[in-house]
Amino acid sequence: QVQLVESGGGLVQAGGSLRLSCAASARTFSSYPMAWFRQSPGKEREFVAVITWSGGDTTYVDSVKGRFTISRDNAKNTVYLQMNSLKPEDTAVYYCATGRGGWNKSYQYEYWGQGTQVTVSS
Repeated sequence: QVQLVESGGGLVQAGGSLRLSCAASARTFSSYPMAWFRQSPGKEREFVAVITWSGGDTTYVDSVKGRFTISRDNAKNTVYLQMNSLKPEDTAVYYCATGRGGWNKSYQYEYWGQGTQVTVSS
């Protein structure tokens, strides 16, 4: 069983930055892709970014390209999401996820964290 714990959320003004972290409990972490999703009230969970197990390939949703960067440290079983130039529309609960066959769809992931709130004020 893999457990994921997110941290780093908070309240920030538009244009500011936050770095989210997601720590995994199992060594199998290093074999799986890792992704970030987000969900706002009344909206479906949305894919944000994903990184391969080696860190050699990443994919982002168009709305965050050039502003967000996903990275991972397999030695620490941790994935990060650096968020710059934040906008009010980035406000959401952010979740990390992992699983053997995951990419950019939520149903592809077996394991999820509890989420961390990001609020961007205008």
